[in-house]
Amino acid sequence: MSADQPATADSYDRIAADYVRHIYHELEGKPFDRATLDSFAARLRGRGTVCDMGCGPGHVARYLAGRGLEVVGVDLSPGMVAQAAVLNPDIPFRVGDMSALDEPDGSWAGIAAFYSIIHIPRESVVATLGEMHRVLEPGGLLLMAFHVGDEKVHVEEMWQQPVALDFWFYGAAEMAGYLERAGFVVEEVVQRDPYAPDVEHQSRRAYLLARKPENGYDKDETD
Repeated sequence: MSADQPATADSYDRIAADYVRHIYHELEGKPFDRATLDSFAARLRGRGTVCDMGCGPGHVARYLAGRGLEVVGVDLSPGMVAQAAVLNPDIPFRVGDMSALDEPDGSWAGIAAFYSIIHIPRESVVATLGEMHRVLEPGGLLLMAFHVGDEKVHVEEMWQQPVALDFWFYGAAEMAGYLERAGFVVEEVVQRDPYAPDVEHQSRRAYLLARKPENGYDKDETD
């Protein structure tokens, strides 16, 4: 666990109930996100367990389960995990650190990491992605979403609660490079402008789909 992670977990514990009220139904207003998750689910259906990484209250896990996937959720915040378990009693959730996952190699068919990499500083991103690579089965998929930019934003209050949260913004090409360094093959990079202010924070968004190669190499590279 990095030096910042205890403060991150504690902050999300404090705002967990508010987060549910403000964020749990956000996918209803995000058609692009739903379509992206639909495509991800179609490729993984029947292949094994898929993890909602940094699951928060479990709304992405809920959506993927509704598309026929076997889903688990992992989050650094015990408060968030408790909220997710109440809202989604049919889905298993547990506390975990994405940079040091308590899972055997090749455990999962896929990982959806929607806005969870945003709390990982640049110097730790490749190692964290490498941990996700480790727990994916060969051919497994990683779908990421994050805020586009090059800044770090520090927040000390959310919904009138004191927090200590650092949000890291990343370039799409920058993140693709980190994924490749971690051993992934990047299949798709898409960006979009923000939805209306009443739907989400006004930042540009990136969605990257990456694959863990079969048997340690990419089939296309051997053709």
